[in-house]
Amino acid sequence: MSLLTVENLRTYYFTEKGSVKAVDGVSFSVEKGESLGIAGESGCGKSTVAFSIMRLIKGGRIVGGRITLDGTPLLNMPIRDFRRIRWERISLVSQAAMGALNPVYRIGDQIVEAITTHTKSKKREAWDRAEELLRQVGVDPSRAKNYPHELSGGMRQRAMIAMALALSPELVIADEPTTALDMVTQAQVLKLTRGLQEELNVSIIFISHDLSILGQACDRIIIMYAGKIMEMGDVQALFREPQHPYTKALLSSFPDIKSTKRTLTGLPGSPPDLIDPPSGCRFHPRCSQAQSICKVEEPTTIEVLPKHYVACHQVKGAS
Repeated sequence: MSLLTVENLRTYYFTEKGSVKAVDGVSFSVEKGESLGIAGESGCGKSTVAFSIMRLIKGGRIVGGRITLDGTPLLNMPIRDFRRIRWERISLVSQAAMGALNPVYRIGDQIVEAITTHTKSKKREAWDRAEELLRQVGVDPSRAKNYPHELSGGMRQRAMIAMALALSPELVIADEPTTALDMVTQAQVLKLTRGLQEELNVSIIFISHDLSILGQACDRIIIMYAGKIMEMGDVQALFREPQHPYTKALLSSFPDIKSTKRTLTGLPGSPPDLIDPPSGCRFHPRCSQAQSICKVEEPTTIEVLPKHYVACHQVKGAS
């Protein structure tokens, strides 16, 4: 049984102009000890998937679908019970650590609060655990007495990772955890995250718009566009043999130092308005391979290679 299963998830935001179909029929699973990446342009629904799993949607709601953790349904669970799931079994590393950390509390106190709120640990025991966690993520334990503004961006992000691991969860969701960091610090945080995932056998959902980062951090990758999954597969196979035109366009936007010199093409245009998304395949207005069927019929998801799935009319299934 998969650790996490998401089935036909639909999460909408409600505005005066209409309902924004931010996530519209998304299904995937996460295995125990696996690192799964979710990629796509801004506004494609990546973070909404994460906040749906955590039941932290603001300004909208989950209107359909099913999410289970080790077979236990999460969406219909009373919120009081679900609060025990947060931190204890699923935790979140936010995009901007400076915004997520409380500026008037010491780093150690914030980790201690997470521990004592969910366990019967005494404050002294929780403080020792906080220092141990900081040491584990490569931060001097004495920094537990510092306030967030006294730490560098990389240290703050490491402190967020320490807090996420405080109660030894089975799944950590990292939402753009390296976006605000320089390239050197990004590499350090990625190496740390990957090492901790293997050492602790924790599952990770790693969300980023940067495919090069996910290529280093993940076992599998999901490519999302306009609230739907376009492609999903093993990271090496997806980079080596991308099948969906959108995936190919995203990959062509990044330089590859291992390949011959080439011109980066990028992807013209913008994702659609999800209040009134295009009929058929949502990518067809920007797709150079679009045919008449793409404009009227939504493609079904098919397996083109072992455990490699694509939603595209132009792609043939595995024989």
